[in-house]
Amino acid sequence: MRAYSHQFWMPDHRFKWQAHCMRFYYFGAPIILKYTTSNHKISCIREEWLNNPPTCIRAQLEAERIYNFKQDGFYLQEGGSNLDSQIESLLNAEKQARLEGDVTATKKAAMDIIQLCYQAKDWKTLNEQILALSKKRGQLKQAVTAIVQQAMQYIDETPDVETRIDLIKTLNTVSAGKIYVEIERARLVKKLAKIKEEQGEIAEAGDLMEEIAVETFGAMAKTEKIAFILEQVRLCLDRQDYMRAQILSRKISPRVFDIDASKEKKKPKEGGNVIEEAPADIPSLLELKRIYYELMIRYYSHNDDYLEICRCYKSIYDIPSVKEDPAQMVQVLRKICWFIILAKHDPMQSSLLNSTLEDKNLSEIQNFRVLLKQIATMEVIQWTSLWEAYKAEVENEKNMLGGSLGDKAAEDLKQRIIEHNILVLSKYYSGITMKRVAQLLCLSLEEAEKHLSDMVVSKALVAKIDRPMGIVCFQIAKDSNEVLNSWAVNLGKVLDLVEKSCHQIHKETMAHKAALKV
Repeated sequence: MRAYSHQFWMPDHRFKWQAHCMRFYYFGAPIILKYTTSNHKISCIREEWLNNPPTCIRAQLEAERIYNFKQDGFYLQEGGSNLDSQIESLLNAEKQARLEGDVTATKKAAMDIIQLCYQAKDWKTLNEQILALSKKRGQLKQAVTAIVQQAMQYIDETPDVETRIDLIKTLNTVSAGKIYVEIERARLVKKLAKIKEEQGEIAEAGDLMEEIAVETFGAMAKTEKIAFILEQVRLCLDRQDYMRAQILSRKISPRVFDIDASKEKKKPKEGGNVIEEAPADIPSLLELKRIYYELMIRYYSHNDDYLEICRCYKSIYDIPSVKEDPAQMVQVLRKICWFIILAKHDPMQSSLLNSTLEDKNLSEIQNFRVLLKQIATMEVIQWTSLWEAYKAEVENEKNMLGGSLGDKAAEDLKQRIIEHNILVLSKYYSGITMKRVAQLLCLSLEEAEKHLSDMVVSKALVAKIDRPMGIVCFQIAKDSNEVLNSWAVNLGKVLDLVEKSCHQIHKETMAHKAALKV
């Protein structure tokens, strides 16, 4: 019992395309098997052979086409004698399916080619086939997406770094300029940037990440977008590009972290595209919130903006996981206290100071509570006594994310105490001698005059120094005309208020028809 085969093409009148056929001779009788890619079915003139063909025909079919025969069609055989011949057979099937517009068959054939190269561990052929399949005339979008997604699964299984980089670059070339694989391209660039960073090429890694604008990706999950932008900011900070780090950080609105994920309605679609689930390695929204503010602390530390650093720590302090951990809570609260004190006096600083004093957890660090009360109270603080009390505390605080409390922070602390004392003096004195000012500030006469002049220049207070007399006046004398004008303005405001009050009373009386009792 022998079988001979001959491959040929015959017209398929149902789909107006040609179907790939094989003629077998079984006991001298011709048997024709026809495989139609449009519906993945096999037909022959002997219907009883569809489910169980003779052994000789099965063997011949497997030998020549390198496919196993099943009722539902052909499927790829696991082992083959020749990789090139197997790929060639699959390419023929892919071409026929692509020309017929069969999405399922095209995807299956393309994915089988990729899997075949991976099983053979032929990474060079894999890269070549990925490029070749993506450049086929009229290649379907679904097939390209399937190729990229399947090949991405093999990145971590490459034997060395060079092979991994080549595969990632190949997939980047395929996905470049294609919106339907923009998410895959972003993930590939992130992997490549991580490799470059491990190799010490931080600048190149940052350039790669900055090319991707994930904020325009409608199908990407929100947490994945935020994580990608935060990675861009981190790389900019690592290479000390603070201006670009600020620009990138503004793409994230802090209000996005205040949204309750459990109560937020999940939108099935956005911009007509189904929103993909974020990968498992993407942190949660609250974890991303902490990462965001830690990066912003690094940025503001570069500019010594203590008030913004304090606000960042305040946001970290409000994270539930931080408040539930006593050790983290106390550590963050200590940093909040320090940076409130180091920040320059303004309305925002006063608001943060008062809100922190009302925090019940502040009782666990009593020494900071006492220090904040001293700053909030309008009384002169003796710098020498305060430094003796908190010198050890300042020197021990070395692990702050925004920079250690070193010499500069100690100098800034002294500067804040001096400014506080000058504001107290301006409140209680209309005029005072410079000698007494220097004595209260624990400074020399020249230093006291310098600090006072700096505050006047920065418009923190109004003062005028009479150097020959050695007197500083915190209230500028006005002439009689200015005083009379101010009185007239105030009197006019009072009369306007009385008139409006009378009008409102009359309006209510007419509305309720109630007579006033004299």
